[in-house]
Amino acid sequence: MVRIVKSSEEIKCITASLQATEVAVRKPRDAVRPGLTENELWSVMHKSVIEQNGEYVETRLLSAGRQNGLAALDTDVVGCHGYYSDFSFHAGPDPPSDEQRELYKAVYVQVHHNMDMLKPGLTFREYADQAWDMPEQCWANRYFLSAHGCGLTGEYPYLYHLGDVPEAGYDGVIEPGMILCVESYIGKEGGTQGVKLEQQVLVTETGIELLPKFPFEEALLK
Repeated sequence: MVRIVKSSEEIKCITASLQATEVAVRKPRDAVRPGLTENELWSVMHKSVIEQNGEYVETRLLSAGRQNGLAALDTDVVGCHGYYSDFSFHAGPDPPSDEQRELYKAVYVQVHHNMDMLKPGLTFREYADQAWDMPEQCWANRYFLSAHGCGLTGEYPYLYHLGDVPEAGYDGVIEPGMILCVESYIGKEGGTQGVKLEQQVLVTETGIELLPKFPFEEALLK
């Protein structure tokens, strides 16, 4: 439980790790081109993480999908100083399809709605009650968490969707100094595409501070 609230030194370490990961993610973002394999593209990020004194990438979550599909990457980087940085990005065809825009905008709205709710004193159950409602046609494919703690890795607390609270949820309170990753995956059951976004925030005395500076895909928000 001592890891829940981060010290000022830990916040500096997490910020430095995140900044390095953003540099690393720009590498595959700029390298996307027809003919690359997923492994080749992922290795571009991994190389940059290690060059910047990162420790390792915890997962290999890069999917390029079919032709004219979305390339999706979730970082999960244990970076410099041994601290975790965790956000997601997508790159797509130019122009993207209407379905890709619809999915991306829905996830964007959900993540921002849930981030904007975070404040000291909010209980985990209140968060679940007030969180953005997952569309019924996307419920079966939901990501199992709505948000989670972040420090040396993904860690406590784990905040669940309201429908999952009876089986998996527990209560607690959001506190200043927590670092949380708010995330969502939206893909229709039986569909062929989906979008996963994630943002990392520091809970302050009055709300949140958004830590990543990596831009969203403007073409997918139009």
